[in-house]
Amino acid sequence: MEIFKAVTAIKQPLALYLSRIKAGFPSPADDYLDKALDLNEHLIKHPASTFFVKVKGDSMLGAGINSGDILIVDRSLEPKDKRIVVAVVNGDFTVKRISKKGEKVSLLAENDKYPPIEIRDGADFEIWGIVIHVIHSV
Repeated sequence: MEIFKAVTAIKQPLALYLSRIKAGFPSPADDYLDKALDLNEHLIKHPASTFFVKVKGDSMLGAGINSGDILIVDRSLEPKDKRIVVAVVNGDFTVKRISKKGEKVSLLAENDKYPPIEIRDGADFEIWGIVIHVIHSV
């Protein structure tokens, strides 16, 4: 897993068009630019605690996370039941859905090939951050 710090000091505005994209025939009247859009403003709420993580593996295919995708991870958020998290288990990073039932914590894959990871008392375990967005190439 590759981890990169989010850099928001550099603005990279992109063209934002006023009209929405249609799945039918294009309208020639829809060619005008409305304003500039900086993705940092929309994707990163807490710059000091936000990182980009490149995924390797197929354990989260059912959640729409493929190998090679880039996750935007916020370390300032609290892990809640059923959120997708980046966790460290026995020194290894992993991306899984967290399951909290009382005192029991499990990390669940979104691929039937992978069993749940049961977190036992005394385990070397940390929730490193919460996945807030997935950048996925088509």
